[in-house]
Amino acid sequence: MKILLRLCIALAMLTALPAAALDTPARAAMVVDYDTGIVLLAKNQDEPLPPASMSKLMTLNMVFEALETGRILLTDEFPVSDHAVHFCGGGATTCGSTMYLDTRDRVSVEDLIKGVIVLSGNDASVVLAEGLAGSEAEFAIRMTERARELGMLNSTFANATGWPHPDHRMSARDLVFLARRLIKEFPQYYRYFAIEEFAFDNRVPNNRFNRNPLLGLGIGADGLKTGHTSEAGYGLVGSAVRDGRRVIVMITGMESSAAREAEAERLVTWAFREFTVTTLFTGSAQIARAEVWLGDVETVGLAPIEDISMLLPYSAIQHVTANVIFNGPIAAPIAEGELLGELIITIPDMPTQTFPLVAIASVSEAGFLERYITAFTILKGRILSGDVL
Repeated sequence: MKILLRLCIALAMLTALPAAALDTPARAAMVVDYDTGIVLLAKNQDEPLPPASMSKLMTLNMVFEALETGRILLTDEFPVSDHAVHFCGGGATTCGSTMYLDTRDRVSVEDLIKGVIVLSGNDASVVLAEGLAGSEAEFAIRMTERARELGMLNSTFANATGWPHPDHRMSARDLVFLARRLIKEFPQYYRYFAIEEFAFDNRVPNNRFNRNPLLGLGIGADGLKTGHTSEAGYGLVGSAVRDGRRVIVMITGMESSAAREAEAERLVTWAFREFTVTTLFTGSAQIARAEVWLGDVETVGLAPIEDISMLLPYSAIQHVTANVIFNGPIAAPIAEGELLGELIITIPDMPTQTFPLVAIASVSEAGFLERYITAFTILKGRILSGDVL
């Protein structure tokens, strides 16, 4: 028989702050908790849109994967082609953000990575693309193929830079997925995103500052990438860490760089202020007891395998409900750690989550006398009730 027990959760008293649904002027946006993947805010998250230089995150993903497999080294040097310098049909001054490379250069992979991240260098992106795939066109094909393999179904690439092209599109969800991947899979390279200045060969010294406006605000930001074209507007994929908790923010379609900075900061601050990670139950600590059938004890304690910590809106903390479900009574013998039931936690406006519950101690079968008495008592009850003639 399935048994359901409703638990009263004793949570630490926390100030309940209003966490009303948040709107954003961005054309598309997402705010995601890094550890859990819980989406805190989403707007047009699956619409393929021009990503501008934010798509350089995919270029960097391809580079980092090549480094991990040993195809290239950080110390490898790549030549600079005329296409890399003049890829948009004009001089470097007409091709957007640049690392100011020329065809006489041979540049290390590490410097090119810094050039892409800190300076948003279109030339650096093309040099990396040509170094890995022979041509930027072939590299774009490989980017799209890899995006499909990773499950980024709303991304297609026509170049390595994010330069406007009708076939170059990414969704907010895909950009956030990519940001989480870069942080998780490539921590040894993710550190480059926090570099605030990089003056390659001391060329154009005033062009050395990272374009990510969040880095200097003291809000825990350590990445990732901005983007801007007249078609895409102003966008940003950012990440910040506070008290061990990381959030990722993506916005696009803002009307100015100032509006982009203000909105990105507002969303980061909101994500940290309105949500908290709370430990609801401690691992191995009993939270319920289940009746035992023919055991040497009448009940057995149930406990989660490990601490159950969840991301909660402050406003929902007092409205969390928890139910224990198991098939009982549970027949002996029972082994310590044996899976016996489930804990179901329900939070308003968030997905229901289920956690396994195990026995906190072993239970042996009852002795012969105890089992005889139990069987006799049951049989007597059935006779008296008319179930047995």
